[in-house]
Amino acid sequence: MTSGIETSASVRQQVSVAGPAPSRLSRIGRPVLIVAVFAMLAGGGYYGWRTWFAATDPAESMLTAAASRGNLEDTVTATGTLQPKEFVDVGTQVSGQLKKLHVEIGDVVKKGQLLAEIDPSVYQAKVDGDRAQLLNLQAQLADKQAQLVLADLQLARQQNLTRDDATTADALQSADAVRKSALAQVNAVKAQIQQTGSTLRGDEANLGYTKIYAPIAGTVVSQAARQGQTLNANQQAPIVMRIADLSTMTVQAQVSEADVPKLHVGMDVYFTTLGGDSRRFHGKLRQIPPTPTVVNNVVLYDALFDVANPDQALMTQMTAQVFFVASSATDAVLVPLPALHPAATPEGRKRGGRSATGSDPRNQFASGRALVSVVGADGKVVEREVKVGVMNRVSAQIVEGLSPGEQVVVGTRATAPVARAQTGSSLTPNAAPSGGRP
Repeated sequence: MTSGIETSASVRQQVSVAGPAPSRLSRIGRPVLIVAVFAMLAGGGYYGWRTWFAATDPAESMLTAAASRGNLEDTVTATGTLQPKEFVDVGTQVSGQLKKLHVEIGDVVKKGQLLAEIDPSVYQAKVDGDRAQLLNLQAQLADKQAQLVLADLQLARQQNLTRDDATTADALQSADAVRKSALAQVNAVKAQIQQTGSTLRGDEANLGYTKIYAPIAGTVVSQAARQGQTLNANQQAPIVMRIADLSTMTVQAQVSEADVPKLHVGMDVYFTTLGGDSRRFHGKLRQIPPTPTVVNNVVLYDALFDVANPDQALMTQMTAQVFFVASSATDAVLVPLPALHPAATPEGRKRGGRSATGSDPRNQFASGRALVSVVGADGKVVEREVKVGVMNRVSAQIVEGLSPGEQVVVGTRATAPVARAQTGSSLTPNAAPSGGRP
């Protein structure tokens, strides 16, 4: 009985000890939890209000750039190759074995210098034969001339005898015929001498062609024949080597048909070469041949200009990145091109100054006038008309209406409402600038 009572009391004591603990946790934890939930809801609501409904400062959404001083060029770019302005493919006019080459590739030669020799044996034999034939004809001429002298004497004797009536008419006629025959034979031999002399001169020329001389001063840039090779000049003159004057190089640039109207003879042009450490070589446009080259249905026109090469830094077949300078300005006030928008047609104020058709934005400022949005010291934006000078696809020269250091609007940042309106796009509240007008 006693043990049962003690057990029941012990159970009640344990219950009484363990029971109050949950009541104390509930009194402390519930208010804290409620406060935390309300704080999270308030913070989320404030963020949503700021994001979707609160007005933003326009200045914070603008991208600006400062007007600065610098140099500006409007250029037409093209790719070209280099060739010597003056070069000669040296060939042979006679056939035969290339007996001796006196120069190699890279040698600098003077005009008239001996370059190569072809075996002259056959041509020397022809010259010797012609000379012997000429000597034979000259001897025949001397004999015929002697016969003509004799015929003249006989004719004169017959004429004297006829005056004295001491001979017959037949004898006089015979003497006259002999004299004419002797004269004809003399003329025939003279003609043969002329013919043989002409043959001799031709054979002597061919003999001379067995020695090949430099037609111009320059550098041997290529060699197509080797010593000991047999050359056949009967159908086409074989090329032995090429000599080029490397002191002046010609750049042959290929310009698209869309850019050709921007070029004119005499305009400034410069180019750089691969691995040339950005060194610029300058010249002036010399010629635009009227016949184009069509490559993969693309019409390209050659534009040629010359450049001095005193240090031989430029070599044949080098690739050139060419820049034709359509216009330029030095120490000018410059702004990014997206800062401009048309002054006459507000509906044409597209982002970046581009028209609805996507054409070259510079076409909108052909009149030389444009508007820029200038940010004042107080943060207010004021539209200002300016006069535009040289432009390229990046920057524009401001001739008047803007001072260096002034801030101009060049675009806007994408905001959250924009992202909300364009569901599924990649725009975010911190997206990159659009580069256009607000």
